Amino acid sequence: LTPRQREIVLYGIGDKRMTVSWAGKHGGGSWAMRFAGVIPTIKRRLQETQSEVTRQWYGRYFRESLCRACEGKRLRPEARAVVLADHTVANITGMTVSEAHKFFDTLNLPGARGQIAAEIVKEIRTRVGFLLNVGLDYLTLDRTAATLSGGEAQRIRLASQLGSELSGVMYVLDEPSIGLHQRDNLRLIATLRRLRDLGNSVLVVEHDAETIESADYVIDFGPGAGRHGGRVIAAGTPKEVEAAPASVTGRFLCGAERIEIPAVRRTPNGWITLKNAREHNLRSVDVRFPLGVMVAVTGVSGAGKSSLINATLHPALRRRLLGSHDQVGAFDGLVGAEAIDKVIDIDQKPIGRTPRSNSATYTKAFDLIREVFAQTVEARAYGYLPGRFSFNVKGGRCEACEGDGVRKVEMHFLADVYVTCEVCKGKRYNEATLRVKWKGLSIADLLETSVSEALQLFAQHRALSHILRTLDDVGLGYIALGQSATTLSGGEAQRVKLSRELAKRETGKTFYLLDEPTTGLHFEDVRRLLSVLQRLVETGNTVLVIEHNLDVIKTADYVIDLGPEGGLRGGEIVATGTPEDVAAEPRSYTGQFLAKLLPGVRGRARPARPVLRAADGA
Repeated sequence: LTPRQREIVLYGIGDKRMTVSWAGKHGGGSWAMRFAGVIPTIKRRLQETQSEVTRQWYGRYFRESLCRACEGKRLRPEARAVVLADHTVANITGMTVSEAHKFFDTLNLPGARGQIAAEIVKEIRTRVGFLLNVGLDYLTLDRTAATLSGGEAQRIRLASQLGSELSGVMYVLDEPSIGLHQRDNLRLIATLRRLRDLGNSVLVVEHDAETIESADYVIDFGPGAGRHGGRVIAAGTPKEVEAAPASVTGRFLCGAERIEIPAVRRTPNGWITLKNAREHNLRSVDVRFPLGVMVAVTGVSGAGKSSLINATLHPALRRRLLGSHDQVGAFDGLVGAEAIDKVIDIDQKPIGRTPRSNSATYTKAFDLIREVFAQTVEARAYGYLPGRFSFNVKGGRCEACEGDGVRKVEMHFLADVYVTCEVCKGKRYNEATLRVKWKGLSIADLLETSVSEALQLFAQHRALSHILRTLDDVGLGYIALGQSATTLSGGEAQRVKLSRELAKRETGKTFYLLDEPTTGLHFEDVRRLLSVLQRLVETGNTVLVIEHNLDVIKTADYVIDLGPEGGLRGGEIVATGTPEDVAAEPRSYTGQFLAKLLPGVRGRARPARPVLRAADGA
């Protein structure tokens, strides 16, 4: 197209009308029309849509870029002209927490300016100190909230509470150790103890062994999950819980149960090399990723793990293999990608955003269940096809709630409330559909059964039992088949996605990516998850996990450790190789903790040698 034509296609012709003519065998014609252009149309649809899926689809065509007027500083020139000790406001907010702490700790303003600023600077030092204490020294002060992980946001809220100096308050924290390296865990525990010592009660929902052992009182639930749990198995000090025979948590804490180290580490059958990766804080690193093994990417918080994997490697592989238009971090080359046929990111995002989404629909098990019901004698007599038993289309579903089982009540200034549908009583189907029974169960009754119970019911159905068994294998045997996706935790959603991949026919050339898959998992659940991941590797696939959990790291075949610190002091490859190789590296914080777990490493003299980068053939 000519430049003028291209401008018309992209940006339209405004309020003008253009004449479009055509000619054919049976005559021709013309009409006048307005044309808004592709870009204004996409912008308008993105703003008007209420669908999250549609918003993500149109969002692929947008990229964030620095404002050319302020160069990302957000302030007018007049505000940027004011300086404090030769630093503008933008310079100071661009510092990391540790840099800001050092700056204000050494700030010495003379005369009247020092007197005016004394109390303000004292308050700033205190608040920045709280952020340091919860292990967020690598974050910049101007880091946007949308880019923070759940664990980082929770620790920022914790730091703000420390500054309030309140007493007589009960604080409830849900997994505060998420995304936290073992090195920083002690800092977090010390912060929680300080809250306690101020006269508060601190209630923590946690799976981390170090946090549990540091508690004054432990309440252990079980013995299983879902319908098999809900009882207090043990309560008391950590030592008392360890002594409780029914407590699975206690057995892991005292060492009676443990996740074993593999007898043999697998040998890679190929390599993918990422050259000169330099996104965010990555320091132009060359990284070799082994294929056909389980790889753990480790390092302290902020070391550059997400920048390397989520922002660079994953989108680069998607572009190469799938032709996607994902934004890719800065790098110079990708070698060896032809050895794999697809890359799959198994994240913790919800598997659906409506009450109609559930694990059965996501894994395609529900398609087979509907076929089973359509083959019953009653369904044939009534002329019902499989579509009759779907709650996504009209016919068999309850039209009052449109198959949701609940109705949304808009509260305007408050959060929306979901109430059980008064017509179907939460069953999702109309009476005519519920008349059809299979083994004495209606379709609504079957959706209420757990995965483990359904596995027994469909034991003779080869395809369906295979899907249900993979759900049970990843530790989700306790969830109901029809349990709404909106009620699943991030860890449960991730395991549902993992089970769907397990149920597929393997090519042996898939590259799986998982970011902290152990989030929200108990020791026993971690053991089951590892067995599932090892199954994927045994069929020739590659599994790469970004992880802080030492039980996962010690069972990996290959470890890539980033650091040595977070933020600007990170972004380097500190160590690569087997867990034993990383444990022998003195610069690696991960290695220091691994050395305590691996036989033959603890107490061994560590050679003083330079760290080999992966590009050097480490």
